[in-house]
Amino acid sequence: MQFSKLGSSDLNISRVCLGTMTWGQQNTEEDGHAQMNYAVERGINFFDTAELYSVPTEPRLYGRTEEIIGTWFAARKKRDDIILATKISGPGLSYIRGGSVLNRDHIEQALEESLKRLQTDYVDLYQLHWPHRNSPHFGQNKAGLLNFEEPDRYTSDEHFLEILNALSDLVKAGKVRHIGMSDDSAWGIMKYLELAKINNLPRMVSIQNEFSLLNRSDDPYVAEVCVRENVAYLPWSPLVCGAISGKYLGGARPAGSRWAVEDSLPRRMASFRDTPHAENAIKAYINVAKKHNVDITQMALKFVDMQPFVTSIIIGATTMDQLKSNIDAFDITLSPEVITDIETVYADYPIPF
Repeated sequence: MQFSKLGSSDLNISRVCLGTMTWGQQNTEEDGHAQMNYAVERGINFFDTAELYSVPTEPRLYGRTEEIIGTWFAARKKRDDIILATKISGPGLSYIRGGSVLNRDHIEQALEESLKRLQTDYVDLYQLHWPHRNSPHFGQNKAGLLNFEEPDRYTSDEHFLEILNALSDLVKAGKVRHIGMSDDSAWGIMKYLELAKINNLPRMVSIQNEFSLLNRSDDPYVAEVCVRENVAYLPWSPLVCGAISGKYLGGARPAGSRWAVEDSLPRRMASFRDTPHAENAIKAYINVAKKHNVDITQMALKFVDMQPFVTSIIIGATTMDQLKSNIDAFDITLSPEVITDIETVYADYPIPF
């Protein structure tokens, strides 16, 4: 296992981060414990979760994934061996703090509840799950969809400072070691870094955004900020929620798969990724993998790992076979010919969803 520095922090994290969001929905507590045990055996020391999980989200499952991690910590008694990241939800979901925007009280309350579920007295990385303003994520990464001239009070320095000051107090209290963000933009990163420097507050050490063969929107703009400002880039959904495997082609929904579960819920999260262009791009990438005799999911993971701005890749799996294959992907080599063929497909489908 290879390791990288978590941005400007003093933490060395494994290049593979164990994502946990299916535990409690698609996976049982026993499954989650088995995955954590195996990940540690393979040298992974970095786990990522969120108060919102498990996913696909439902009010009855809020916080369940953190609880599963907490029972594992309680059983193993080796909390300090793991670099643990969790996230506080932004506004929008009525069953999480009434769906309201974050304030100091919300941040303190959310962390205390996460610590209780996780059965620990600190988290290594506490992340803002999504910003209060509209940002170019979750299907909003095409030109012309966002009007940045519309008035938005959540872009004010006062709003950013309220959040930073609340997080700073948690760091001072020893309940949080470092802070980070998720699903934000180059501007959002720079705004937090600017205000942290001016006001002598903790700086964001990382950002966690969607990045894959089908979604490379953060390269080059967010990528440049991360490299030049020493902010760790933690890509999530490197397998496009499993779609890159081809299992959803032609409208297929294998029983128990994420999109099958999502399609059964009132709010379909898979829908913005399920486009004709995405389907054609997946078929093209699968052809590249077949041409070079490499597993498509391993090719997709290794490609993300090869990007020079990437710090650690968040992987997830619903079966142990998937988890083993995903971790093995980081030991393979992609030839220059494979990369050339990948870039040819990318030129045809730069923004397929």
